[in-house]
Amino acid sequence: MELINYLSEFVSESRRKRFDEVIQYRTRHITVVLEDIYQAHNASAVLRSCDCFGIQDVHIIENKNKYEINPDVELGSSKWLSLFKYNDDKNNTLKCINELKKNGYKIVATSPHANSQTIDNLKVDEKFALIFGTELKGVSEIVKENADEFVKIPMYGFTESFNISVSAAICLYTLVNKLHSLSIDWKIDEKEKAEIILNWLRNSISKPELIEKEFFKR
Repeated sequence: MELINYLSEFVSESRRKRFDEVIQYRTRHITVVLEDIYQAHNASAVLRSCDCFGIQDVHIIENKNKYEINPDVELGSSKWLSLFKYNDDKNNTLKCINELKKNGYKIVATSPHANSQTIDNLKVDEKFALIFGTELKGVSEIVKENADEFVKIPMYGFTESFNISVSAAICLYTLVNKLHSLSIDWKIDEKEKAEIILNWLRNSISKPELIEKEFFKR
């Protein structure tokens, strides 16, 4: 794409090379959903983990709580991700789930549910959305009613659960490693790669809209 080549002139060669390296490990085969997270440091830590493990899309449900980002925790990771917010509907959770199902995602809820399987036993051959709930109550009843599967992290101590940021990191480490071991096409296609790199360039340049305006004048 000509615009990508043009904008690449405004970033360092090393950064542009890094984009090409990172995009090879990006995936939309796994996506993460955060339902009503209210602690900014936890929310931000999850974004950081998603970036580190190559998860491109994060879906954010805002029912009672607005999703806040702590820049000291997320360390700029949000600008490398595609964030989708659901906050303008009477039932934002159901709207998000229906949208994901329409796009072919299996809904997997993280919960110490009676029928939960451990995270390492989850099959990853078909694309899925991993849903994390609030810090105190976990996923909502709506998520439980509409989930296709439930997963949990094995616990061997007195404490019932990890906090959400730790849970997300453990789950993603386990599932991404498992995904990479399979001979299935989990990578993003070339058209989507170009769109993502274009957004990365825009987020790396000061006043990109002015530079693009000059490009289209040519």
